[in-house]
Parts: sequence; structure tokens; C-alpha cells
Amino acid sequence: MTDAVGVRLTSRQPGVLLNVSGLGQVDEMCHHLRDVPLAAVYSGPLERTLATAAPIAATHALEVRTLDGLNEVDFGEWTGLTFAQLSTLPDWRAFNDFRAGANVPGGERAADVQHRIITALSDLERRHAGEVIAAVSHGDVIRAAVLHVTATPLNLWHRFEISPASITTIAYDDGNPRLLAVNDVPGRLAHQ
Repeated sequence: MTDAVGVRLTSRQPGVLLNVSGLGQVDEMCHHLRDVPLAAVYSGPLERTLATAAPIAATHALEVRTLDGLNEVDFGEWTGLTFAQLSTLPDWRAFNDFRAGANVPGGERAADVQHRIITALSDLERRHAGEVIAAVSHGDVIRAAVLHVTATPLNLWHRFEISPASITTIAYDDGNPRLLAVNDVPGRLAHQ
């Protein structure tokens, strides 16, 4: 979690760091994953994903491998705007109502994000066949993967919650993805 969550759209802005709550979430995630036999840890290139991936990798005596396919959505001209500002823009409303066909001014279309993450995950599956890996990315990117795996149209993006520092588990059987878990938040029950 960063201080921007729910406030503004940070997209690929540099310098967006995990806050105290986010660092605590990463600690809980590392504890949750400590007995998982990870063979590799991959991360998108932004500071917040690297700060999440590094402790996971360290827990397993691994190095973080950076992968551009795991990068945040490029929200173009919307980057840095608050959600209050975005709510006044017709293009933003169209993006949230018809994500599959809406353009992002100066940024990535949702279908392109989905293609990017599915290509990255498929490549990782081929590289690490039969192994368990961690791939640290961003909420909308993970959601795009979940929508693909569940054969859910992009326009129904709101049906899946992807919380900060949550774990989504996808298994591959002969190259075919299967969703095993979505939005698993380590320690959630302990805090309710």
C-alpha cells in the first residue's frame, strides 16, 4: 500500500513508495509465503513492486528478476490525477463503463495490458515449468490476468477485487491456466 491508494492514479510515476502499512503487509506476505518452495521471484520495474518483491526473494535466498511485462498500466495523461479529478472526465467514465473498447489518452488500452500480462505469464510458465514462482505486479494488471484466466470479459473488471499486497494464484497444466486463488490477503482474518 502507498499513500496514493484510493486518492490518485499514480500509474508509472517514479518515487511512489510503500508506506508503513504497505511495509507491514509485505512482512505478513513474507511470513505467509515462507514455506512455499519458490524457484524465482519476478517483479515489475517500479519502486513499490521491487520493495514488495525484495523481501519475498530474500526470505527464499533468491534475487529479484525485473520483468517489464509485470509493469503497471500506463495511464498516460491521467497519471497523477486524483480520483476526484478523474471522475469529471468523460473518457475516464467511458474507461470504467466499457473497459474493453475505451482508449486511455496517451496510455495503454485494457486489451493491450491483458495481452502483455498473459504473454509474460505464459513465458514465465515455459521458463519455470513445474516450478512455483512469484510474480509481483499491480492491481489492474493482475485483474486483467484473472479476467483472462476465468474467460471473463474486460468490461466486467469490477467483479474481481485485487487488494494491495494480496496473493492471486494461477497454475498452469500443459500451458492452460487455472485460477486457484484470488485476492488472498495474508493476515486478513487476524485483523477483522
